Amino acid sequence: MRIASACTTKERSSRIPRLFLAGFTLSLGLGGCALPIETAKPVTPDRAFISYNPGARNAGTLRLAVKDLIDMKGEVTTAGSQHVADTAAPAQRDAQCLAPARRNNVQIVGKTNLTEFALGTSGINEYYGTPVNPLDRHRIPGGSSSGSAVAVANDEADVAFGSDTAGSIRVPAACCGILGLKTTFGLVPMDGVFPLSPKHLDTIGPMAKDVPRLVQGMELLSPGFSSRYEAAKAGKSTAGEITIGRLYIDGTDPRIDRALDDALARTGFRVLALNERTATKWQKTAAGFRVFPPTNRFKAQWDQAQVDGAAIAITDGWLSDRQYLNKPGVALTTQTTIRLGDLQNDSLYRAALKGRSGWQRALGRVLKQVDLIALPTIQTPPLRKPLFGRTPLFEARVLALQNTVAVNYAGNPAIAIPIPLPGRGFPVTSLQLIGPNNGEAELVNAARLIASAGL
Repeated sequence: MRIASACTTKERSSRIPRLFLAGFTLSLGLGGCALPIETAKPVTPDRAFISYNPGARNAGTLRLAVKDLIDMKGEVTTAGSQHVADTAAPAQRDAQCLAPARRNNVQIVGKTNLTEFALGTSGINEYYGTPVNPLDRHRIPGGSSSGSAVAVANDEADVAFGSDTAGSIRVPAACCGILGLKTTFGLVPMDGVFPLSPKHLDTIGPMAKDVPRLVQGMELLSPGFSSRYEAAKAGKSTAGEITIGRLYIDGTDPRIDRALDDALARTGFRVLALNERTATKWQKTAAGFRVFPPTNRFKAQWDQAQVDGAAIAITDGWLSDRQYLNKPGVALTTQTTIRLGDLQNDSLYRAALKGRSGWQRALGRVLKQVDLIALPTIQTPPLRKPLFGRTPLFEARVLALQNTVAVNYAGNPAIAIPIPLPGRGFPVTSLQLIGPNNGEAELVNAARLIASAGL
């Protein structure tokens, strides 16, 4: 890593976009866009799976799809990479997070596709092909857990396990119109999971079409969750008992903001606006949304947390995956993304690690005033797939549109919930709710209330 003097907050915020631009320039110098040299034959027409063995469907048996970052005994964990598929040995044991599924005789139907090494949130994979977004085949499915989201959306699995380092469960859930739950950092064991940022950001969580199946998925990852969920339902059985802090993000499609605000109002939550600028605009159109003081400071802290979380993810990606540089069968864009971590100044990484506890305290203070925080999962409908292959610049565009990284930086849980998007074009958007540490049951209870409101 390059060593530099300590940088100011403003400098830290400006260096991430410049870093991705440098990566794009580097990729051009290394040979242009990352087009596949070879493409694997699709296992399923929607390219959701890397390996698929559904067997006979048994009534009452949960069908589980597993992201191919998670070890399954006897199978190669490819991490979405041709190089790893060709060179790695089959796993000698299951990842620890699969133990409850094995004990409960869950039907594991296959291992799902992903962005190579989980280094990107577009969901694009150059070798295995890109899972097809079931809502619009011309748009990205979101990633990196793209195959898990598509498998659930297409009813090839009841529940899928994904990983989430910077949004990799919530973004594909948003793009494909399903539920996705990022768990509290450290709640689910990561032994036997291909690492990206294991010491700081990596988590495993469930994805499903509806709340009952999401609860089943969480029970498999955190035994006893069903009881905690029932307690959350009993403790706050109606939306009026839950206070939501609404965070508005600059650059969000106005249709998305309106859809989310309407959904919160229709469900009946008590809502406080966390930042003043858009809250004033909202108060002109509907009564009942009050401004929560202080208004601007938390939004500024959120913005910085997005930058700092990305800085950690970029450098940790290099630390985890640098051994794959210059290896045959590793996509050019993947290699360029890994190199970005080496280009990043060491002081930026150290400053981000140092600032983490301050962000955790700031988020915790707000979550003492409200039960949950609400904002869009992504700021626009999913981007259209690039015509000429994936590049670091395209991945940077996707990253800039997702409101997920700050949550990983804190370690808190968060859920992506599909919300209808009126008008022509893409049919759904996604509401992200953030909860306190170990607040997964409260998040799923809120998702239940939204579903019960007919949304």
